Amino acid sequence: MTVRTKRLDAGVAQAMSAVSAAAKKGLGDPALAELVVLRASQLNHCAFCLDMHLGIARELGVSERQLDMLAAWEEAGDLFDERERAALALTEAVTVVTDRFVPDDVYDRAAAHFDGPRLAHLVGLIVAINNWNRVMVARRIPPGGYTP
Repeated sequence: MTVRTKRLDAGVAQAMSAVSAAAKKGLGDPALAELVVLRASQLNHCAFCLDMHLGIARELGVSERQLDMLAAWEEAGDLFDERERAALALTEAVTVVTDRFVPDDVYDRAAAHFDGPRLAHLVGLIVAINNWNRVMVARRIPPGGYTP
């Protein structure tokens, strides 16, 4: 059986946390930030991050209906507004970069809903959660260990 490290260098963790916090703050919409990190974490199968961010989303008042339907947001009718849908589309395009690039139409859709600085923070947030997902999944950190 492969033994995986549970350790994460404190400097790396601190730097990653700072990037995440700066991106969330700059986005200026904590509830949307949690939807974004949850969707990326779903795509990356990161149980630890899903567990952590579901709790945070609930604390922020994100509806249970949105949390239940997040995996199928494109088919969820008007449960997600156009701004949220644009952010989720960009999240998927950045997270699953199978075609080598984020499609222009997806990026343009997000740019129509977020000004330059907020769009930059949205992209930063998506990149940050993908980093966290990969760090947690690579080490197979189980859910339940997060305490605020």
